[in-house]
Amino acid sequence: MLGLAILLAFNFIGIWLQTSFHIPLPGNVIGLILFTIALFAKLIKLEWVETTANWFTGHMMLFFLPFVVGTMAFFPLIGRNWLSIGVGVMGSSVAVLLVTGFITSKLQRHGEKGHRMKTGAPGPKTAEGGMK
Repeated sequence: MLGLAILLAFNFIGIWLQTSFHIPLPGNVIGLILFTIALFAKLIKLEWVETTANWFTGHMMLFFLPFVVGTMAFFPLIGRNWLSIGVGVMGSSVAVLLVTGFITSKLQRHGEKGHRMKTGAPGPKTAEGGMK
């Protein structure tokens, strides 16, 4: 229950920020960004939301079902524009994968450097056998 309360709180905060300050970004996206920042800043423990997040992930198709059913009304339009829609979907998917991979690798390297600095652990070995 705590996990659901935390996720809903961040969603409502994001919606409130979007409507109050007229931010040109959906409120739920703002809430997810704030939630991610809170996780990285260790303001929220992953254990608090992990069970709820896993449940939502496991039942994700239920949340997309209304969207898929709604697209049936647009089949003639989709049929006429399938190539441009396909290129747009593929291009945006590749862009999201590249940006996500880049940001994740940077955050992971930053986390490893911080961990080594805190613990005094040596860095990864270079090709010459020395430390970075």
